[in-house]
Amino acid sequence: MRDVADLLIDRLHGMMPRSAVVLGSGLGSLVEEIADPIRIPYSELPGFPVSGVTGHAGELVAGHLGREPVIMLSGRAHYYEKGDARAMRFPIEVLKGLGVQSLILTNAAGSLRQDMPPGSVMQITDHINYSGMNPLIGEEGDGRFVGMTAAYDADLAVGMRNAAIRCGIPLFSGVYMWFSGPSFETPAEIRMARTLGADAVGMSTVPEVILARYYGLRVAAASVITNYGAGMTGSELSHEETKDMAPVGGKRLAAILRDMLSEHSPASGDARS
Repeated sequence: MRDVADLLIDRLHGMMPRSAVVLGSGLGSLVEEIADPIRIPYSELPGFPVSGVTGHAGELVAGHLGREPVIMLSGRAHYYEKGDARAMRFPIEVLKGLGVQSLILTNAAGSLRQDMPPGSVMQITDHINYSGMNPLIGEEGDGRFVGMTAAYDADLAVGMRNAAIRCGIPLFSGVYMWFSGPSFETPAEIRMARTLGADAVGMSTVPEVILARYYGLRVAAASVITNYGAGMTGSELSHEETKDMAPVGGKRLAAILRDMLSEHSPASGDARS
């Protein structure tokens, strides 16, 4: 890890971002918000996973949003690609080694609420790990027993809500349920998820939240809603729909994150309105 962190410190020319963002399916255009970007393909960073999913560029992009330096991981590796819940462990460990304090996770998700249509943005307030997988399986020592009561940082949550208000963008909030994928959920599973209290479903993010908390990072997360859950409309789901709809909500999320990161650095705990 230290070798890659040192490599990045050299490539970033002294820039020391305190905030990082992981971009989900179809959300890679958010990197265009960064001024004077430094782009490094994952393939040049030993140990970084190269995703095989379309819509994930697979590069680290660093630069400034307003006054604040930030790192964006454009693309992630998923559990369903190789059956490894630890797929994003090394990148998150490297971010910690670089001095990053706050990690903002984004994803594309399916809505379980009729009042939260495709194109919406949902702030994740809690999650349900329905997959049963955990990236800390096999770890040794007491550090693996990570508390998840406050997995999503309260100050970052306020900062995101305030940013949405300043931008005039509706921001839903709710519980995200992680299914392993890669197949989409069945209508019966969607009915179960709604009964259990989930507001959205997806195939990522939860293992990254667990890993980030393991490394002591503060976490915020948001879903771009790309579709309704299976059985809610009668239409079949597809990854093409996800890629087509992600940019719609992605523009809204980009505006929220730009405001949140550029003027009110989440790493400082600033939740001013």
